[in-house]
Order: sequence, then C-alpha cells, then structure tokens
Amino acid sequence: MLKKNLLTTAAVSLIGLLFFLRFYKLYEFVTFLSDQGRDAIILKRIITFEHFPAIGAPSSVGQVYLGPFYYYLVAPFLGLFNFDPVGPAVGVALFSIAGIIASYFAVKKEISSAVAIFFLAILTFSATLTEYSRFSWNPNLLPYFNFFTLYFFYTLLEKPTIRKGVIFGALLGFSIQLHYLGSLLIVPITLFLIWTLVNFRSFNKYLKSIVSAFFSFILALSPLIIFDLRHDFLNSRQFYKLFTEGGLSSGSSYPTRIIETVHGLIRHGFQLSTTPLISIVILLTILTVGILVFRKTKSQFILLHVLNILLYIFGFALLGGERLAHYYGPVVMSFYFLCASSIILIKKSYLQIILASSFITCYIVMNIPKMYYLFEKGNNQILEAKNIALSITKYIKKQPIQTVALPSIESDGHYRYFLEIDGYKLLPQDSPDQPEELYVICQKICNPTGDGQWQIAAFTNKFLDTQWNVENVTIFKFIHKKIQI
Repeated sequence: MLKKNLLTTAAVSLIGLLFFLRFYKLYEFVTFLSDQGRDAIILKRIITFEHFPAIGAPSSVGQVYLGPFYYYLVAPFLGLFNFDPVGPAVGVALFSIAGIIASYFAVKKEISSAVAIFFLAILTFSATLTEYSRFSWNPNLLPYFNFFTLYFFYTLLEKPTIRKGVIFGALLGFSIQLHYLGSLLIVPITLFLIWTLVNFRSFNKYLKSIVSAFFSFILALSPLIIFDLRHDFLNSRQFYKLFTEGGLSSGSSYPTRIIETVHGLIRHGFQLSTTPLISIVILLTILTVGILVFRKTKSQFILLHVLNILLYIFGFALLGGERLAHYYGPVVMSFYFLCASSIILIKKSYLQIILASSFITCYIVMNIPKMYYLFEKGNNQILEAKNIALSITKYIKKQPIQTVALPSIESDGHYRYFLEIDGYKLLPQDSPDQPEELYVICQKICNPTGDGQWQIAAFTNKFLDTQWNVENVTIFKFIHKKIQI
C-alpha cells in the first residue's frame, strides 16, 4: 500500500510539473512567426465559416502538402481566446499534456506502474517535447498520435475488435496528416502484422478489425486522396521523388546518413552533445537491452517499439538534410518508452535503483538548461506582430493593399493576420492583381525601391510615399504615381 501511495504521489507531482513546464510564461515566449500567422488566418476563416480548407500546409519535407486535420483540431481554441493567436498554442499544450497523461496510463496498464512513472518523468522533463508543446505547429502533436497508433495496433493484435480497428486506422491517417514522416510507421506495422498472422495462423480472427482499420485509415486520409485525384497525383509524385531522387539529399552516402540520424536522435532525445560513435553505442545499448527485456517479459508492445525505432532510422536515412528535432516525432516516444522499460525491467536489484536514479538525475540536468523560458525574458512575438500591423493601419488610405517581407526568405503571415482580423482587405500573396497600396516590411537593411521581388517589381508606377520604423523593422509604403498626360 505504501509503495502504491508513493507511486500515486509521484505521478500527481509529475503531472503538476507537466502543466507548469508547458504553460509557464507561455504568452511571453510563444512562437508566432509567418507560419503561425498563415495558419491563424486559415483557422480564423474556419471558425467564422468563411472557408473550410480541404488541404493543409506544405510540409518542410519536399514541399509535400499535408492534410487539413490539424487546422480543424486547433481552430476552436482560436475562437475560445477571441482570435488571440495564443489560443492554438494553448490547444497544442493541452493536447500534449493529455497525450502524455494517457500514455502514462497505457504503459501502466500494459507493462507496470514503475515503468509508467519512469516514462512519465522522462516525458515531463524532455526539453524537446516541452519546446514543441508551447506553440502551434502541425508536427508538434505527432509524437502522441504515433504512440497511440502503435498502442491501438498492439491492443488490436492482442484482442481484435472493430472499434480498435477504427481507432487505429484513424490515428494512423491523422499521424500522416500531421507530418508525412508519420507514414514511415506503416513499415513496422505491416511487418509486425505479417509476423503475427504467420505466427498465429488465424487470419479470420483479425479480418474484421483489419478491414475496419483499412476503411478508417482511408477515411482519415480522404482529403489528401481527393487532393491527389484532382491534381494529377501531385503529392504522391513529390513524395516518391523524396526517396527515389534524393529530394533532400545532402550529398552524403546512405551509411553516413544513418549515422547522422542516430546522432540526431541521441542529441535531441537526451540533449546530449557527444560524438556520432558514442551516439551509436548508446542507441545499440538501449536497443539490445530492450530486446533482452522483451525476451524476459514476452511483451509484444516493447518489441513493437524496438522495431519502430530501427525501421524509422533506416527509413529516415533515405532523406538528406539537417536532422531537426521535429523530424523525430514518429519515434521519440518509442525511444523514451524503451529507455524506461530497459532501466526498470532488466533486473531488480539495488544496482537498478542506483542506475535509475543516476539516469533521471543526469537527464534532468541536461534538459532543464535547454528550457530557456525558465531563465530568460520573452520576446512577445504576438505583441510585436500586432504592433507592426497596427502601425500599418495608421497609413492605409485606399484598399485593397498588399504586404511583402524582405529579404525574400522572410514572410509576413503574422502581420497579415492582424490586418485581416481588423477588417482590412488584403490581396492574397500570390495574387497578380494590382493593390492600391504596397507595404514592404524590411527585417534587415534593404532598399525596396529597385528590389526585384515580383510583387514589388509588378507594382506599377511605384512612388515611395513614406517610411517608418517600428519594433526593429522598417516599413515602406508605396503608392501608384499619377502620370501627367
């Protein structure tokens, strides 16, 4: 009873820390840049019934379009916060916390309370998960959707039902909508399913649940399927090119990219700066111990996560490019779960207590310094964008207007959002129509009068009406110069 009370107290304390680390100074530090502004405009149009998108944002991986699921998931939070763009960020934080708490109970049910508590502690103090739970972006929820895709797949294999099949298929489809790297989950699931069917030789037992999962998966992906059918399979062709034509190739060899992928997982997962060789040793140790734990416990759930990590590394290594933290969304929960299972289940002894205590202490020491918002003053990106947009409204005399950000690698979705909710008429960024007034927002020193950016170049008879500085940017207002005849 005492042990049970201690575990319960630990769980409640960790959940309290979950809320603190996800919400502490959230408004002050929330990311609100062009991508978030672009999404906020779409969310605003959803909740005001102006437009219901059938496709999502372009992925950072190869400019493949994502599905619209994320938009509909977080749109209500923008309305709840009266169009303050912190609303979707709060929604992401709440979904993240709910995902972590639910994963704690799932592990407690399938493995043990001790593993669940250790798993919860790792998730609570993960700088990577914390960072990506504090602002609105579609990949931020992928770790939780992927974890529960695997969980419901596992429970389906243990005791197949139509309901589990529907949930599993929908979660897999939604995971792919959140980020296309979620599709790599199909590989371990397919192999594990084939192994199960061959091992138990009872296909009829799983037929109804598999069929229900398939149709649920197709329904969840239907926006992307319809988009492809209407656009000559644009997404499918782009996605295929990523893996067959080196869509993001960095020029390195496949073995080198495997090493880079492993190194990135250890670096982002533990916040550990070490050499690629040590990263490989660490991961191989964790996987080896995980397999030993599987042989000891016979837990298919543990084996499934081992397989997910291994196959994701080999699949992601097909792509080049930088190994950013959000690219590990499909495996980071599996990685943490395997760490917790390996340390708690490998052998019960006083040495295990020392190992577990040392691990979690070192882990916290490495992760807490990365949570910069605990120690620094925020930059209030929402307020900054609002002030810049407000300064523009003081100069608007004729509409529609157009806004452009320079240099061209910058964008202005976060400024456009506040102009739109204030009721100003803005031309779409890709519109060929002539605006009445053009506002060029310079993030750095620039001379927009002769700039070759197409919206500036296409603005006929440019005349610089005025310029001003606000929030460390310079804004130029151009109007059409009247031609004397």
